[in-house]
Formats: sequence, C-alpha cells, structure tokens
Amino acid sequence: MEENARVAWDRRYREGTHSSLKADPFLVEAYDEFVAPVFPNGGTALDLAGGVGRHALYLAERGWQVTLIDIAGEAIERARAEAERRGLNLQMQQADLTEWRLPESWFDLVLNFVFLERALFPQIEAALKPGGLLVFKTYLREQLKFGGGPTHPMHLLEPNELLRAFSSMRVLHYRETVKDRATAELVARKN
Repeated sequence: MEENARVAWDRRYREGTHSSLKADPFLVEAYDEFVAPVFPNGGTALDLAGGVGRHALYLAERGWQVTLIDIAGEAIERARAEAERRGLNLQMQQADLTEWRLPESWFDLVLNFVFLERALFPQIEAALKPGGLLVFKTYLREQLKFGGGPTHPMHLLEPNELLRAFSSMRVLHYRETVKDRATAELVARKN
C-alpha cells in the first residue's frame, strides 16, 4: 500500500475536508435515468475510492449490495459507523487501488467519482457483468483555471478521454462541463 497516500488521505478525513454524506447530484440523476430502469431491484455495486461512503450509502438505501474500496482507514471507519447508524450493510475494503486487482464480471454497477487511476480503466470494464453500468465523474485539466481539486496532471482528464477509455462500451450519457468546475460525466453500459 502506498504509505504516503494512505497517511495523507487519513489526515484529510480526520480534518473533515472530505466528510460529505450527500450523494453527488450527478449520481442521483444518473441513478433515476439510467440505473433504476435497468436494475429496479438493485444488484451488486462497487464504489471505487468511495471515501466516507456517500455513494455507497445512497445505493444501499435502495437495496444494492455495495462494496466500498478506499485507501484511507479513517474513511472506511466513518463509512462503517454511518452504515451501522442507518442499519445498512456495506462491504468495505481498505486497499490501494494502484495495487489491488478488481474481480472480473462481478458487479452490475461500478461508481467512480472524483478519482482517476488510468491503469484501472480496463479493470473497471472487466469488473462489470455483461449489461452492467459504469457511472464515472471526475475533473478535467481545465479545473486548474478554477482552483480547488487535484492539481497534478495525472489526476486530471484530457477532453474526451473518458469516451476514448471506454469506447468499447455503449455510452448512454456523456458531458463535459467547464463552468465553476471542469468535470466529465459518463454513464456507459457493458455489452
């Protein structure tokens, strides 16, 4: 495990900088428009770098069996406490996603929010069952103009990079926005 990254993220969670339990509005929109119609009774979901569990909790409340993975033990503990408080069951794994191997054809839904590890792109697609959905949102390089968010290019997407990365999947939604925050949003279905 990348010790420096783990320590830095544990510190951020202790300081409360990444403590929101409110689901990203894009997830709520994508869930209503794309996920719920395909999986009305839920299924298996993976929340990559899920932090304190805001998205995993959102899915679990809708009947999903969710696995949350994050590098920070502090985040995992906060997610566990919140799941217990809400009476929800989440599977949680503390892992460095640069070193961890995702299981193949295991999940109906994979979430990736504000996390970018390009080496995982093939694994993310492989982790989905046929017909499974990917909901992905993260920052574009233009975010540097606005401040906040990541500053290293390896954590920032180039224009249309997500489209190219998941070109073998059926794209159901794609949008790049450069207003206040520069982000790319993708919903794609595995064939």
